[in-house]
Amino acid sequence: MFESAELPQKMDKKTFKKLEPEIRENLLSAQLEMIEKKEFSTIIVVDGLDGAGKGESVARLYEWMDARHLVCNAYSDPLEAARLRPRLWRYWRDLSAKGETAIVFGSWYQRILRDRVFGKIDDQDVEHELDRIRRFEEMLALEGVLLFKFWYVLPKKKQEKRLQKIGKKKNKARHVLADWAALKNYDKATTLGEKIILETSRGHAPRFVIPSQDPEYRDAAVGQTVARSMRLKLDEGASAAVSAPPVVIGLSRQSAVDAIDLTAKLDKDDYEKQRDKLQARLSDLTDHKGFSKTGMVLVFQGNDAAGKGGAIRRVIRPMDPRIYKVYPISAPTDEEKARPYLWRFWRRLPRQGQVAIFDRSWYERVLVERVEGFASHEDWLRAYNEINEFERELTGFGFMVCKFWLAISAEEQLRRFKAREETAYKQHKITDEDWRNRLKWDQYAIAAGDMVDRTSTPYAPWTLISSENKRYARIEVLKTICDQLEKRL
Repeated sequence: MFESAELPQKMDKKTFKKLEPEIRENLLSAQLEMIEKKEFSTIIVVDGLDGAGKGESVARLYEWMDARHLVCNAYSDPLEAARLRPRLWRYWRDLSAKGETAIVFGSWYQRILRDRVFGKIDDQDVEHELDRIRRFEEMLALEGVLLFKFWYVLPKKKQEKRLQKIGKKKNKARHVLADWAALKNYDKATTLGEKIILETSRGHAPRFVIPSQDPEYRDAAVGQTVARSMRLKLDEGASAAVSAPPVVIGLSRQSAVDAIDLTAKLDKDDYEKQRDKLQARLSDLTDHKGFSKTGMVLVFQGNDAAGKGGAIRRVIRPMDPRIYKVYPISAPTDEEKARPYLWRFWRRLPRQGQVAIFDRSWYERVLVERVEGFASHEDWLRAYNEINEFERELTGFGFMVCKFWLAISAEEQLRRFKAREETAYKQHKITDEDWRNRLKWDQYAIAAGDMVDRTSTPYAPWTLISSENKRYARIEVLKTICDQLEKRL
């Protein structure tokens, strides 16, 4: 598919100079409107062969656009912080806010290209990785990211001349060359590039092949493509199909959450014996040398006043404080609202050998945001798929994900609310919002049932626990974590 791109596409300097002001005006006009509206962000992915002028092309974009709202993210071999987290973590971490533009060198395709060219992975591995990337890019698009993917092409003889010229330059260190894209790997890299373009170019994440023999033609093509696509996005917006996994619904509306047996109890003596034993076990497991090769993500959801905080305190008590972090999740900040929904959770992921504990989590999109109308119907409905993919990334990397729903009855919740109001050191736990949420008990019950149905997967199942008796709930949480961690180790 590179035949046309390898023809000597040229633009003389006179034509370029005449065209340049128009490209610059269109680019800057679209960028400034994007900055003002803050409806979406832009990512420009730069891939292709060594010597094709990718850096020069990006430098030209910096001349034509407002550089204050551009950022260049260059990725090479991952440093320790990235190696100890799921593969996509560093790209999620660096996502720009709405209105901003990021240019990406060494993108999420880089590892696939390098490893396949050098025979470290086979075609089946490539297909698996491309499938993961397609889901990632679709998620970005649905969250308001305009994504360009440029592939810069050079004929083999032209690449050889370019690389020889680069080798003689005094500033050759500026030219960051990728081993997979070197001249000796031309045929393999070109074949793989064609495959990736064919299999990952989608309407929401298109691939553009850029002929790079002539610098003026190359830069004009990139500039026009970015300007026109930004303008189209600004003028027409984007509509996308809503996607959600199927759910089997019986004749009765009763959900798995509704069916939780709330009568389970545990007396104090039995509780203390089991607690001490399980905490000692958890301490040993997290101190085990094998724990340094995994990570643990614990998610606590449930009815208001169901005892999430108390359960978390019993979990962290036996662990080394240096290895865990508790994240209380509330309404997103302006910074978080300006980025894709899962961004704030990706950036809080632990590294291998550590634990992240979420007191409420990404599931708020399909609970509070759904019921209260903070997320559109389309946004919360597609969130089920996005959450499943997120958790698949975590467990695929080797992390353990434990998700707990702590349930109480409406009568027990009312009793606990009143107790909080009457106890000085507990009054901070009760708010007007808690009372408002009680008025929508049935709606929250339906949302919780749908959540469990749609997101309890073999790799990240839900554990549903009665918390009507707090002692029973705490023991069930500790037992589940220990059992799952023991299996993993």
